[in-house]
Amino acid sequence: MASLSDRVDRTPTNADVLDMSRVEVVAPNLKSRLSGVTSTIVQLVPIQQRSIGIATIGPGLPDSLPKMRWWQLPALLVRPASGRWRIWHARRNVEMVAGLLLRWVFRAPVRLLFTSAAQREHQGFTKWLIRNMDAVIATSARSGAFLDVPHTVVMHGVDLDRFHPPAAATDRFADSGLPGRYAIGCFGRVRHQKGTDLFVDAMIALLPEFPDWTAIVTGRVTAENRDFANDLERRVHEAGLSERIRLLGEVPDIRPWYRRLSLYVAPSRNEGFGLTPLEAMASGSAVVASDAGAFAEMVLPGETGDVVAADDGPALTAAIRPYLADPSLAQAHGRNALAHVRQHFPLVREADGVAAVYNRLWAMR
Repeated sequence: MASLSDRVDRTPTNADVLDMSRVEVVAPNLKSRLSGVTSTIVQLVPIQQRSIGIATIGPGLPDSLPKMRWWQLPALLVRPASGRWRIWHARRNVEMVAGLLLRWVFRAPVRLLFTSAAQREHQGFTKWLIRNMDAVIATSARSGAFLDVPHTVVMHGVDLDRFHPPAAATDRFADSGLPGRYAIGCFGRVRHQKGTDLFVDAMIALLPEFPDWTAIVTGRVTAENRDFANDLERRVHEAGLSERIRLLGEVPDIRPWYRRLSLYVAPSRNEGFGLTPLEAMASGSAVVASDAGAFAEMVLPGETGDVVAADDGPALTAAIRPYLADPSLAQAHGRNALAHVRQHFPLVREADGVAAVYNRLWAMR
């Protein structure tokens, strides 16, 4: 990776230089590892740039996004051509710190906005940072309950162009090459927090009774979670289900795998927000989820799926069983889920909610 000085000293071509005089919002991504925050920026900024001047800064973002360069940071010390205060839209502690440094040390004319997804009591330092923001967004009512400051709830949305029901033969489970007629999936990083073991245990208990179903687990396994993943594979092997519980690791494109599912399971023990149920529902899948994150605010029990208490393996298994016993129920709830997401969780609705907060910040005297 290039050093900061390498990045600052590089002389870019005219084609890749952003006109900072037109940038009114900066969305920093000051973390190199892919995370839910990164995913939010990647999906939301292309919608936002249709109506406002917005730029990203930081590593790990695709070249398709509007990016300011490190050497352009001094441009933040003056207002854009519109005369408005720039908005620094932070989503992590480090980005709140950077925003305060811009304001207090460098006297940059910026308004500071923080989006909070955490569903736990904030540490003292984080509370102090949040109190010094000009506005705060909570990504769910539950995350807002942990804030001690006025805030606006703007739930995440899903890109309905990228996540959609089966549209081609390759989207069908039959084209996957895996056994069975129906698929049930659990996607995301493979680790204890995500409840991957709860899903695997449920599949070991249920699949011998329902031979038409195959379970799919996808997601990155980090070095610190390798033993956890190996133990899951051992349990599957000992149960004699290695052909029907498939741990695929990280796949190049998760979207066709969503479209091949009849049922998606989100068994997290704890979560910030959690986008995977929305992605699954947008793909036409019913969802059984824990009540971690914002899952209980997405899934309608008895209509689009079911919700159980987090870390309750027997309850998770019991909630999954009716769908495996009656695939037509999964199909009906999958249709309901698609309609629900299209009405309540399109990405443009999130963009509009965030834009309303921007407008209030620009209206501040």
